[in-house]
Amino acid sequence: MLGVEKDEGFLKKQVLVIMGSDSDWSIMKKTLITLKEFAIGYEVHVASAHRTTDCALQLAREAEQKGFAVIIAGAGAAAHLPGVLAAVTPLPVIGIPINSTALQGVDALYAMVQMPAGIPVATVAIDGAKNAALLALRILSVQDSALRQKLIEYKEQLAAEVTRKDEKIQNLVREIEEKVSIKS
Repeated sequence: MLGVEKDEGFLKKQVLVIMGSDSDWSIMKKTLITLKEFAIGYEVHVASAHRTTDCALQLAREAEQKGFAVIIAGAGAAAHLPGVLAAVTPLPVIGIPINSTALQGVDALYAMVQMPAGIPVATVAIDGAKNAALLALRILSVQDSALRQKLIEYKEQLAAEVTRKDEKIQNLVREIEEKVSIKS
């Protein structure tokens, strides 16, 4: 595995993932899948900024000493979890606003992006769990050239995918042009 430290036979856990509720799982699992694809270790918890405040604060306060480098937090509704975590840790916190209310995640988005000066929370799109993982990977890659290379290769794969899709569309356009003659 490229650029990955092992800890007692397991991947070194570099990303702490916290969700406000188990109902966030269907979105948050995309974060874990992406981290796993890049061979990055993680630890996952459910902790609420409002219902289990002490637990959430303890997770954030202890994250750095446990060796985590980034925290990803997903929450819906009032979505204070990422901000509460960011208030007590020096680590970067990435917030994922979850679409879980009649406001379709906009309330969660505003709660995350409108943090007061001094308590930043990097925030991805509503339900943007994959991008949260990719942002965490970019942060980790600052000090891990092997991971950075994997990200470069990933971006090249994305570009190749778009090129293949363009070729497909160009072929479909040619088919239309061959079948339909335009009369002037």
